[in-house]
Formats: sequence, C-alpha cells, structure tokens
Amino acid sequence: MIHDENYRGERGSIPAGDRTIPADIRFLNAEVFNPFTGEWQDSDIAVKDGRVIGHGAYRATTAIDLKGRRVVPGLIDAHVHIESSLLSPPEFARLASLHGTTTIIADPHEIANVLGAEGINFMLRWRGRIPLDLFIMVPSCVPATPLDTGGAVLNARDLAPYSGREGVLGLGEVMNVPGVLSGDPDVMDKIHLFRIVDGHAPLLSGPDLDQYIAAGIQSDHECTSFGEAEEKLEKGMYLFIREGSTEKNIREIIPLVSWKNVSRCSFATDDRHADLLLAEGHIDDCIRKAVGSGLEREIALRMATLSPAERFSLHDRGALSPGRRADFCVICEGNEFRVEKTFRGGELVVPGQRIPCPPIDGQFRCRTPGVADIHLDGRGPALVIGLVPRQIMTKRLSLDVDSTKIPDPDRDILKVVVCSRYEKGKVATGLVQGFGITSGAIAGSVSHDSHNIVATGSGDADIIRAISLVIRNSGGLTVVSGDESTVLPLACAGLMSVRPYEEVSELLGRLNRHAREIGGIEDSFMYLSFLALSVIPHLRITDRGLFDTDSFSYVPVFSEDESLT
Repeated sequence: MIHDENYRGERGSIPAGDRTIPADIRFLNAEVFNPFTGEWQDSDIAVKDGRVIGHGAYRATTAIDLKGRRVVPGLIDAHVHIESSLLSPPEFARLASLHGTTTIIADPHEIANVLGAEGINFMLRWRGRIPLDLFIMVPSCVPATPLDTGGAVLNARDLAPYSGREGVLGLGEVMNVPGVLSGDPDVMDKIHLFRIVDGHAPLLSGPDLDQYIAAGIQSDHECTSFGEAEEKLEKGMYLFIREGSTEKNIREIIPLVSWKNVSRCSFATDDRHADLLLAEGHIDDCIRKAVGSGLEREIALRMATLSPAERFSLHDRGALSPGRRADFCVICEGNEFRVEKTFRGGELVVPGQRIPCPPIDGQFRCRTPGVADIHLDGRGPALVIGLVPRQIMTKRLSLDVDSTKIPDPDRDILKVVVCSRYEKGKVATGLVQGFGITSGAIAGSVSHDSHNIVATGSGDADIIRAISLVIRNSGGLTVVSGDESTVLPLACAGLMSVRPYEEVSELLGRLNRHAREIGGIEDSFMYLSFLALSVIPHLRITDRGLFDTDSFSYVPVFSEDESLT
C-alpha cells in the first residue's frame, strides 16, 4: 500500500491530471508492450513509490534512459512448486528474477506433505524477503490421496485459518478427483473455503469433467493433448500450459491459443530443476518455446503477464498502466526474447545478493532396508510401470517376468523401491521400464507427493547403498556405481538444498552425468520423483505397494499375488 498523502486509492494513483508532483523515476525511451491491446508503444514510464503513475513527460527526481529497448511487464508463473527446483525460496527467487519473473503463484504441497502447516508457514515467511512477489495457493491434498502415507494430514479445519490470510490467494490443485466426484465432505469443505480454486485433472473428460468443474474447480495444468485442453477451455476452465523438466506440453497445446481465448491461458513451470532454470530460463523460456511453436509473440507475452494477473485477481500488476506496480523486464536487442534486466517496483533487481536459508528437519525416522526387505518373488504376467518420454504420466504394462532374472537389461526392466522416510521397515518393491540403467543405482528423497525415498537400479546391493546415502544425508539425490557415489544433499526438509543455485546446478550436472554413465535416461531424477505420485495415470508405486490410478486401488505386481488392502 502507498502511504504518500498525495496518493489515493488502493493502487496509489495521483489525483487525475496532476503532474506537479514529481515522479521518483522516469524511464526514458522505452518501447512498451501493452497486454491490453497487444501493441507496442514508444513511451517514457513515470514511477513513484514503486507504481506507474503515467506515461509521457513527467517530471522526475531520477531519469534512466532505456535507449529504445523493448519493455515487458514482469512475468508471472501461474503454477509452480518451488521445492521441485531443489532450491530454497531465496535461491529460487534470485535465479528466476534474473529471467524477468517478478511474481509466482506457488503451491507448497511438497513441503506441506512433509511438515504439514509448518511447511506452509515456512513458505509464507519468505514473503517480502526475496526478490520477487510470492503468493501461495494452500495445498488441498495433504496427503495426495487418503491411501497415501506421508508426514502430515491437513483437513478443512486445518486450512480454514489460511482463508483471507495475506499472501494466500486460494486453494491449490485439487488432485483428489475421486473425492470430488464422490462428494467427499472434507474435499468439498476445502473447496468452499476459498474463492479461487485450482485443479489437477489429467485426462478427465465428459460428464466426470463437468462434475469436477461444477464442484467449483476453475483451472487445470495437467493437459497433455490438444483435445484435452480444448475441452477444458470450452467448458470454462483456465489453462496453465506447462513446461517443466519432464512435463513438456507447450508444443502440443499452444496451437489452441489465440487472441479469442488468451485471457484464459497462462504459462506454468510446475516442476523445473535448478539446472534447467539456469540453462534455459523460467517463464521467458516458455515464451521462447511458444513462439518457436508458432504462437504470435504478443499472444505469448499476454499469457506471461496480464492473463495470470487477471486469473488470480492481481489487478495491481500484469501491465504497465497507471496505478499498477512498476514490475517489468528490459529485453535484449534482437528478435529472440531474452531478458537483460529486471525491475521490481521500479528498482533494478541485483543478481548477486544472497539470503541464507537454514536447514529444516525432514522427518527421516527410517532405517536402511536389507536385501530381504526389497525382495520380489514371482513368475509370469506382471504389472510394470512404463515411463513416457517428456511426460509424468506412465503406462500400465503387463509383461511376462521372472523375478529371478531382474534386472532384465534386454527389456530395460528394473526393480523400483519405495522406502518410507517416516516409519521404520515400511518398504515396497515393484518393476519399472524405461530408465535404461545397466549398472549402479539412483535414489532420492524427492518423491511426489509424500516424499518417501524412491530408488531404482541394476541390483539390490546398489539400490540399498543408494537409499542409505539418502538417509545418511537426511535427504538428497544420489547415484552409486562400483565404489563411486555422487550426492546432492537436500538439507531443507529433504526437498531443497540450502546452497547457492550455482552450486546446486553444478551438483545436479554431476549427478546427471553420473546417471548417464550408468545408462540412465535424461532427467532420470525427475522421472524417478514422480513414480510414487498416486494421482497421475496410470501405474504408480508407494510405500504400500503398486497403485493403479485407474481403479484407484493397490494391485499385486504378479497376477498370482494376493491383492493389497
């Protein structure tokens, strides 16, 4: 809020037509993108107390000449999990802000699944302390489903105090689709707490989608095909078109977007590791990929600015119009969208400033499993989790398997193990195809959404050793092979590193190189982290066993096994 006595109203605008009050800064010679019209305007921008007061020849205390550079309102990420970057909130903000991002809408359900309300509060405490604006969508599903076991359970009573709290915009992605369709009282009570409600409904269609929307859910970021996105858009949902480390949906969906519907479409990164953020960028990367896929540049810019601002009723940003925040990025010369400088509230974001983040206990109460704990016995038809390239969905494969011949390098079938971080001796073993590992193993404590320890590899001894390194470091990602090991410690709840983003990216590079050396696919750890996510089709594994999301039930690995209850 502006406190100058000459300002009036929520947006802090000066009295109409009064140019006798000098601006703090006048940005000269800018070519400004107007997301309301889709046009570029040669103009000066006058800023006072962090807000735009007008365009043109205002008197100002300070002048900054932008020398004809293009200027775009600050970029907004409509849906992101900071934890998935593996960076602490201040390090994520330090990196993302260099790419023109000035506002993020974050759902902290990763840390909430580990620490409950304290995880949400941890994120909220960073508001106002980092170089971008952080808004929170309160996690709706802790745990992700009633069948998951994590570190916390948050019901509607637990979430009620967050309704109307500063910095909280609404309810985060409602992943419990069966709960919505069955009218589960606690799920419905959560929805009714908030005016803004985000969705999570992969492949949902027809009458079930109608019922899901009618329950009060307004958006979706899980579309993977043009047809799915088209149906959801036609039925009134907001679309967050996603481009993460493994969830790459822009190329398929972006042809749907036009000036007719862009007000309903925004970009989201959802889950993007630090190395990709550093190498390719954030929302600026989404803009480049959308334009590279044939979208008109100005439509892409509208998606990255005004569209998410309007979706979340953030009417003080998204455009450089009078009364709005002076959040903007200056674009490098040339045709490609590259951010040269970022301004927030009219002030240059300085890249070198760091804010330390303390470690947080990640509730590692487990022990390292033994060979007997991860034993898998069976022969004949078996359900195997099949990876899908560039997606977090999996295939439900039925293959003839002899457990004594696993690993099966000819068919790329490996064991996958989930070990509870919260309880001793709670371990489940299944089969996965697609990782490509021929020696050694990988493991991590990032395992959406309960964040138990997940591992896969070419042999029991290596899998156990990888898990033990994760436990020994109180969380992390690791690769083992022979006598070698590479570890990225995640001292912040077993989800995020407390190190600078440069070091995290460098360690991630080492991990990925080591993983490729043992045969692993690109972004092995991101694929690994989603194997336990029981709300994404089709086949998953948790610490309780193999989970079929289509039947929403636990199923045996081998057909002759007894069903799990």
